[in-house]
Amino acid sequence: MLFWLTQFSDGGDVFNLFRYITFRAGGAFFTALIFGFLFGRPLIDLLRRRQGKGQPIRENGPQGHIVKAGTPTMGGLLILSALAFSTVLWARLDNPYVWIVLFVTLAFGLIGFADDFAKVTKQNTKGVSSRVRILLGLLIAGLAAFAASNFHPPELTGQLALPFVKDVLLNLGIFFVPFGMIVIVGAANAVNLTDGLDGLAIMPVMIAAGALGAISYVVGNYNFTAYLGVHFVPGTGEILIFCSALIGGGLGFLWYNAPPAAVFMGDTGSLALGGALGAIAVCTKHEIVLAIVGGLFVVEALSVIIQVLYYKRTGKRVFLMAPIHHHFEKKGWAEPQIVIRFWIISLILALIGLATLKVR
Repeated sequence: MLFWLTQFSDGGDVFNLFRYITFRAGGAFFTALIFGFLFGRPLIDLLRRRQGKGQPIRENGPQGHIVKAGTPTMGGLLILSALAFSTVLWARLDNPYVWIVLFVTLAFGLIGFADDFAKVTKQNTKGVSSRVRILLGLLIAGLAAFAASNFHPPELTGQLALPFVKDVLLNLGIFFVPFGMIVIVGAANAVNLTDGLDGLAIMPVMIAAGALGAISYVVGNYNFTAYLGVHFVPGTGEILIFCSALIGGGLGFLWYNAPPAAVFMGDTGSLALGGALGAIAVCTKHEIVLAIVGGLFVVEALSVIIQVLYYKRTGKRVFLMAPIHHHFEKKGWAEPQIVIRFWIISLILALIGLATLKVR
């Protein structure tokens, strides 16, 4: 929205600053951060009054989680509100990729909100059925992937770019949209599975958003893509503003989610943020790199899949409990120990993902 101030610029005044993506990205970060600080406590107080007993705790979960009973959920509303407000304020509103990513984020947020609402009102951990969540997610992801493919340059439409190699594309053709659907829905559910400890999911999401934001900025700049040998996707640079707003809103939320958490993000936040990461990867043609940058989420999801399949086949468990962060809880690791070590792993994976821009 503020980009339109550039029409009053003669090229040498303060309004000219709004032409620069980096300047607006900084503004988006601080706007979302301040938004989180201003409205975090009032929102938490409101959620506590409305939810009463708060988020129900799994009876078969780690015993240490019992003390968290009564903590309000749906804290993702704080992140999404800060993110949406800041993005609309600072991004170019004529950019299709911004709207695609925002659409996925808010639509998955609605699915998560419905799930959280069902859990809180019924005071059980079932919520909306997984089948309904998956079907709605696939519908949203399908629309987003189709839209993104239509806005991609003709030479990249339906193509899958590979990291670490130059000028190599796999032509998925009509299968690109189903592939994009899997990427977005998979990312959403992987982040959702990771959100099991105070602060565990939000920091890796911010780290991944930072890496994807940098990738978006590079991919949307012809000079950078020519130098690095990556594929140029015009317009994706604006996604950096979304990513900056996500990081700012995430930090504002983490202020209240740090152990012991005053609020949980719930499915409202985890599904939305995971879907956002998937949508960014599809828009920037870096779907495979997302699996590296978000490797922690991949491991969390795989631990659940392996556990379920192995148990059905043998009646035995590979992990003491899945997702894998609960396995380490069962082994006696303290919650902050698990969280911080997983943060470190996320940072390392993000750096490896960024290295794919240069190592080709």
